[in-house]
Amino acid sequence: MYILASTQASNFVTGVDRAFIFILAVSFFFLIALTAVMIYFIFKYNRKRHPKAVQIKGSSLLELVWTVIPTILVLIMFYYGWAGWKPMKTAPDDSFEITVVGRMWNFTFEYDNGRRTDTLFVPKDQPVKLNLRSMDVIHSVFIPAFRVKEDVVPGSEKFMWFTPTNEGIYELFCTEYCGLQHSYMYNWVKVMPQDDFNKWYTDTTQQVASAEVDSPAAAGKRIMTNIGCFACHSIDGSKIIGPSFKGIYGHEVTVKTGGSERTITVDDEYIKRSIYEPEADIVDGFNKGLMQSYQGQLSDSDVEQIIEYLKTLQ
Repeated sequence: MYILASTQASNFVTGVDRAFIFILAVSFFFLIALTAVMIYFIFKYNRKRHPKAVQIKGSSLLELVWTVIPTILVLIMFYYGWAGWKPMKTAPDDSFEITVVGRMWNFTFEYDNGRRTDTLFVPKDQPVKLNLRSMDVIHSVFIPAFRVKEDVVPGSEKFMWFTPTNEGIYELFCTEYCGLQHSYMYNWVKVMPQDDFNKWYTDTTQQVASAEVDSPAAAGKRIMTNIGCFACHSIDGSKIIGPSFKGIYGHEVTVKTGGSERTITVDDEYIKRSIYEPEADIVDGFNKGLMQSYQGQLSDSDVEQIIEYLKTLQ
């Protein structure tokens, strides 16, 4: 069941909403009050009634009031904000840890049992710690229903944590503009009862173990799904961000290499080079700079399995 973003679904909702509502209420109060005062002054001190301007001397009492009251209100805002933010910076020792990998343009969720998913599965009423890692540019994980948000910065170890309090399916998306397909970074969080989550986790552990005996092509497809290849490359011949994978293996393509065009045949070496050095050969009709290198992220074995899968897309 899909849950609206306004739903209160984590332990941080009360603290964040308290600060938000207080700031919003104060803002509305002064918006209405100041607008009313300005309208009153427009009529009371208009030029027809007071053709000659009169110098008004300052009032120490008035100046004291409009200094002290805003100061108190700002300090209260700070208190509510600090009280809501501070607990977010210390995750409980018994938190269930999941690694979130952000890359253009998808999030992948990696579990300790080796499972990778594009939906975040978490248990209800158990602290969950997300270890955040970016493979390219700055991203930002935001789960509105949980009232949590944290930037994912390349080369920086960051985390966020929460305790889901309601079962359901919630939105998760990137809120830091990260390139052409930024809006594609839209995922889901599924909060499950503890028993159901334990069963899912056990089942996926077995799936990971059995996947080791999958055919190379099946393993290659799984790898490509996990790293988000299909967000930019189709398998049905349609053009998205990058060339379609349909029938690509063994096919001749025109590429730009170092400013000059040449025709090459898509073989093992070309695919491997395109994965590790995506800027080396740009297929004619497509833009440069849209794909990051997977050097150090994918092993030679991973690349070989990807190649085996591409061979099946005829």
